[in-house]
Amino acid sequence: MSIAIVDARGWQNTFDLKTGEKVEAAGPAIDMVKGMLRRHPYPGDMDMESNRWVSDTALDLIDGYGPRFVFLTYAAQYFSGRYTHMTKEQRASMIHHTFIEAERFINRSGFAAIMVGTGDMTPLLGFIDATRLDGFAVCTHWTARYAGLYDPSPDDMKVLGEDPHIERIVRREDVVRLFNGTPEQASRVPEYLMLARKGYAFKTISGVMKTPVMIPSLNFNVPLYAPGHIVEEITGIRSTLEKDLSSEKNVALIVMEGVGLDDFLWPHLSCRNGMEWYYYEPGEAQYLTITSGEHRFLDYPTGYKYFNEAETTRHYPFSGYFKSIPEKTLATTFPGRSIAVGNKSMFMHMVTGADISVECFARNLYNQGTMAVIHREDKL
Repeated sequence: MSIAIVDARGWQNTFDLKTGEKVEAAGPAIDMVKGMLRRHPYPGDMDMESNRWVSDTALDLIDGYGPRFVFLTYAAQYFSGRYTHMTKEQRASMIHHTFIEAERFINRSGFAAIMVGTGDMTPLLGFIDATRLDGFAVCTHWTARYAGLYDPSPDDMKVLGEDPHIERIVRREDVVRLFNGTPEQASRVPEYLMLARKGYAFKTISGVMKTPVMIPSLNFNVPLYAPGHIVEEITGIRSTLEKDLSSEKNVALIVMEGVGLDDFLWPHLSCRNGMEWYYYEPGEAQYLTITSGEHRFLDYPTGYKYFNEAETTRHYPFSGYFKSIPEKTLATTFPGRSIAVGNKSMFMHMVTGADISVECFARNLYNQGTMAVIHREDKL
């Protein structure tokens, strides 16, 4: 059983991660994690101090648990850049301080680092309104480039095909073929996948987030800092980590949200971030592709109607749209100890496979505290 510990400014409860039911749990790992949560309250997604929170929390866990593999996500600059108007100089300063924070972690921990940026940001130029179609358009909160389309009428296809801000409309079978999907995966892919041009995002009835000022840019390639390695695409990051871990190094994989080739401050390679016409935006598919070494767009394809898969008993209520713990991630197969810490909720405990994960417990930018998940008590 995976244990979730939710801390709301010192008020703590312990749950079964899968069922969401309160449980009574005790032991060295649980006691250690509860103490760590009390020492590190979360500042909030839009607060740049939340990046420092990532480093401090990870360093505390390293002292208490002694992992050999650490997964970190620094995301404050992504949230702030997405929703706050700022000058180019202000954004550059914000990213500069994020790299300083990552360097502080490396110097304090002594871990060897591999760092990947999730991609550049670009100003939002406008929305493509898909709310007035005869058919049904769906996109997730965080995607900009992609939206799913169901049951479009001929008029819909004509209007969409003539929209200058839509790059292309891809049929389900072409999406499935690109990712070599199974029949089961194909059933979750929308009939059509719509792609927006640079600077534009889809507006659908499923979008309820605050209006952004910046969105992910055209990120067919992302920056990768991997000293001593040549990695051509993000699917190769996992094998690179495995090589370093096999040499008895302590290794940290650091993800820099909202930072691409234009703003990455360390020496880096240009690493392919997708296939053909598709590139990953910051999200679970990009993270799972990195941690598994396989393209994982079809696990939760953009535009799939997750609300049609509701079960009588809802599993993983703390994990958003995730229906199970993803398989084949690096930390699930690594025999040594591992941790994950990040200011991006749900991702740390679902896409890394780490023994112990700590993340902000925030939804739609509202800070509700912190959450830790213990997948493996037996390694302590």
